[in-house]
Amino acid sequence: MGRGDLTDAEWERLRPFLPVSNRRCGRWRDHRQVIDGILHRVRTGVQWRDLPERFGPWTTVYERHRLWSADGTWERLLQQVQAAADAAGEIDRDIAVDSTIVRAHQHAAGARTDPPPVPGSKGAELAEHQDETAWQCLHARLVEVVLEVKAWAARGAPSPAKST
Repeated sequence: MGRGDLTDAEWERLRPFLPVSNRRCGRWRDHRQVIDGILHRVRTGVQWRDLPERFGPWTTVYERHRLWSADGTWERLLQQVQAAADAAGEIDRDIAVDSTIVRAHQHAAGARTDPPPVPGSKGAELAEHQDETAWQCLHARLVEVVLEVKAWAARGAPSPAKST
């Protein structure tokens, strides 16, 4: 299992919502392996052809992502995970304030005066998300994929299959 792959808890929460094969087109490659490949691609931004072999053939990962993007499966998965997390009482309803109603002094738009923070150790990223529940972490991952799908749709072109 890679560093950014789905955990067992995330996988158990996601598995019931995944589409099943209709058995007319043969068997699908394991959903978990393919979704891990898609998450790796979203997280790192690598070309499809450069996906590590542990995710299976890159064409399989690309095609599944393309098909699920086109038929709305990613959006459905996100909605179902959100509904299940809401039913379990694990969604925090925070209120956001639109920045257009917050007034700042005219001098508040200046440059930063203190140096940027020093990046933490490699384990800092992991420690940052340790208090999240499996629902919250899975929800965040699905949001990343859905946002990427919407960005591709907004550009009017599918994600590139070619490698540079």
